[in-house]
Amino acid sequence: MRHWLGLGALVLALGAPAAVLRVQPGESIQAAIDAAAPGDTVAVARGHYLGALRIAKPLRLIGEGRPTVDGALAGDVIRVAAPDVVIEGLIVRDSGDSLKDQHAGIYIQPGSHRAQVRRCDLTYNLFGLWIEKADDVVVEANLITGKRDYLSSQRGNGIQLYNTKGARILGNRIGFVRDALYVDVSHHAVFKGNQLHHSRYGTHYMNSYYNLWEDNDAWANRGGLALMEVREQTVRGNRTWGNADHGIMLRTLQDSVVEDNVVAGSARGFFIYDVEYATLRRNLVVGNQVGVHLAAGSTRNVVQGNDFIANREQIRYLGSREEHWGGAPGQGNHWSNYQGWDRDGDGVGDVPYEANDVVDRLQWQHPAMALLLGSPAVQALRLVAQQFPLLRVPTVVDEHPQMRPQHTDWSRWLERR
Repeated sequence: MRHWLGLGALVLALGAPAAVLRVQPGESIQAAIDAAAPGDTVAVARGHYLGALRIAKPLRLIGEGRPTVDGALAGDVIRVAAPDVVIEGLIVRDSGDSLKDQHAGIYIQPGSHRAQVRRCDLTYNLFGLWIEKADDVVVEANLITGKRDYLSSQRGNGIQLYNTKGARILGNRIGFVRDALYVDVSHHAVFKGNQLHHSRYGTHYMNSYYNLWEDNDAWANRGGLALMEVREQTVRGNRTWGNADHGIMLRTLQDSVVEDNVVAGSARGFFIYDVEYATLRRNLVVGNQVGVHLAAGSTRNVVQGNDFIANREQIRYLGSREEHWGGAPGQGNHWSNYQGWDRDGDGVGDVPYEANDVVDRLQWQHPAMALLLGSPAVQALRLVAQQFPLLRVPTVVDEHPQMRPQHTDWSRWLERR
């Protein structure tokens, strides 16, 4: 007798095994959610189901054969109101369209920590995912498109993060929304492998610290990646091209590393405004109208080993004093319009590169001058301008420019517009 009592106590201590509740077409997903115990799985068969759903306990909501959960154009389609909820393999569509009420395909409300949304299609929702005050959330391998027939200002964002920690936003494809990723007051997060396109900003990102941006693609947006009012960022290995305004915006950013990115075919490659104590290295800036727009006291930065190639205007600099980029020999940047020489063949130019000198300004005003850039007369004009400060304006100076680019495949990015 004591043996069975002990076994019963052990079963109670370990807890009953998690159950799988199956939902077939014509049945209610919400009824299964309400009947499930914490930790159970609700498995939904392929079919069309009307929302809205509310998940107020830890469980797994899994689609089998990609069933559709339809919000009927009213409110949120799925609202998560508990920690440790997993949603996977669903088509979630047709939320309401109230920006005031923030209608979303999936709304993860405050306290719903460790939520996971994987391999879902979120389509024709105002906001794809709204995540607020929920930590350690994982959003992975989802396809998110918005109400693409609405004006941009009337759409919501693809993924909206507010006041979160430890989010992992991985491998999502997001387009036709207002901002593909909108991030505010969210720290210690990873944004990796996302594809962001046909939106106002691929990333609209503010007031957030200690985050990693890596291996993301942003194209055909108004702006690619916009990082504002931030510090302690690592921005590595991203590719932005064909954006109407900027490829990567760094605005009021400190103590960050921006490396190994490609910024191509946009109106402005980098827009750098009020940036200090940042390191920019090994980036390829190619085929933009303006390679770098540098303004508002952006100083005390390290800019080394970058390739600036075939930008119509390499640097647009607004400042009262010269900025020195590069550093010691071997640490300079490559400039495709550098007209200097390398007599000793060490791969480093013998004279400094100066952005926007008198010859560059004349060439912008008279593009036909490009035919004469190698002529002795034009080279003499450049030399005179270097010797007489009255002809110079504050600019970016690279003391030891590299003669050859590090990115040998740069030409393939010229077609990305």
